Amino acid sequence: MSQPKSPELYLAKTSKLTLESTLQELSLYDFQIELSSLGKEVAYKFNTNPLIPGVILTRNRCFVGIISRRHFLEIMSRPYGIELFFKRPLNSLYDFTHTDVLILSGDTLIVEAAKLALQRHAELIYEPIVVQLEPQVFRLIDIHQLLIAQSNIHELTTRLLDEKTQAHLVQTEKMASLGRMIAGIAHEIRNPVNSINGNSEFLGNYCEDLIGLVAAYQREFSQKPPKIKEIESEIELDFLLEDLPKILQSMKLGAEKLTQIVASFRNFSRMDDKKRQVFDIHESIDGTLLILNNNLKKGIEVIKNYGELPTFLGYSGLLSQVFMNIIANAIDALMDKQLEADKNWQPQIIITTNSLENEAKKWIVIKIADNGPGIPLEIQEKIFENFFTTKPLGKGTGLGLAISNQIVTEKHGGKLQFNSQLDVGTEFEIILPVDEETNLSLL
Repeated sequence: MSQPKSPELYLAKTSKLTLESTLQELSLYDFQIELSSLGKEVAYKFNTNPLIPGVILTRNRCFVGIISRRHFLEIMSRPYGIELFFKRPLNSLYDFTHTDVLILSGDTLIVEAAKLALQRHAELIYEPIVVQLEPQVFRLIDIHQLLIAQSNIHELTTRLLDEKTQAHLVQTEKMASLGRMIAGIAHEIRNPVNSINGNSEFLGNYCEDLIGLVAAYQREFSQKPPKIKEIESEIELDFLLEDLPKILQSMKLGAEKLTQIVASFRNFSRMDDKKRQVFDIHESIDGTLLILNNNLKKGIEVIKNYGELPTFLGYSGLLSQVFMNIIANAIDALMDKQLEADKNWQPQIIITTNSLENEAKKWIVIKIADNGPGIPLEIQEKIFENFFTTKPLGKGTGLGLAISNQIVTEKHGGKLQFNSQLDVGTEFEIILPVDEETNLSLL
């Protein structure tokens, strides 16, 4: 007759449980005894170790079943229970108390195990669960301990969800504050820019008149006084007359570019618009490229294949944020690849737009592709998750693509999907509905 093993408590491998924690991370009990052993040996172990939830029964060291502490003490307390089973082999007691046993593998999630345990018949809910770690390696877990672990995971998950929600709100408020700040700056810049841009034409006309007057003086007075010749030499009159129109033209182009930038800022700042507005998708994309122009100057070639698109009813500021997030991510990916790529490699961002009709609906399709390193297959399923990012700490929040997906799908009833291959690149596809029925239903 083999002696029962001392109950061995397997402590959890980690003190912090997560939604992915499994049974093998919890405290497991190892109390095994052969069916040929006497009932008093189990009674002794239960008496000296009050936390043991039950005993694992074996025959020739192979698993047979279990007897829980609750069932054992209940039977022993019945009339003649001690006389019948105390000094007899356990196989007679097991035949009398045999019940269905829930056996789960060690890699079963704690939340799933708790669910299965509570689905048992009411008489079995408090019975311990058998955990199989390896073939013929079994342990016991107390149902009370399992439910506490499940409760802790639930509490942790709720807290993490609250933190994510709070972080999302903070990020949204930051973006709204950024939009208001940009709108304020754009408003302050707009007046002086409009003044410069509006007066540049008059200034050009005045300069042409003055240059014409100077030319007339030169023709009428061929014999110039020495003082006039001295001044012309000092100011380099010939160069001045040639260069002044070029400077004015350059100033006019600069003022026009600044006007475009201010318009782009104003469009991007409308991220908290309450009403949908009709706008031009191409203007929104061009405005985003203009804002990102400083980053695009790092040798990135932007190729625009614009098709014929109808005007779109939507939230222009929010879609500008989507374009900003996707293009900015493409720029980061291209910059990372440029560090290791061949010198002849040309980083590119290709933006393609077109409209299509499918299932009696009209759609606008915007594709933004890059020839960067691509997204690894193992993380492609996670890129639209909140707070998932592959960027270093402080460089990314992990909310950009998650928010973009929400803007496209929930705000506009569209689709945001992507295709990526390693060392080939990544293409994001934004599909937006433009038919009247869909637009009116989303108003």
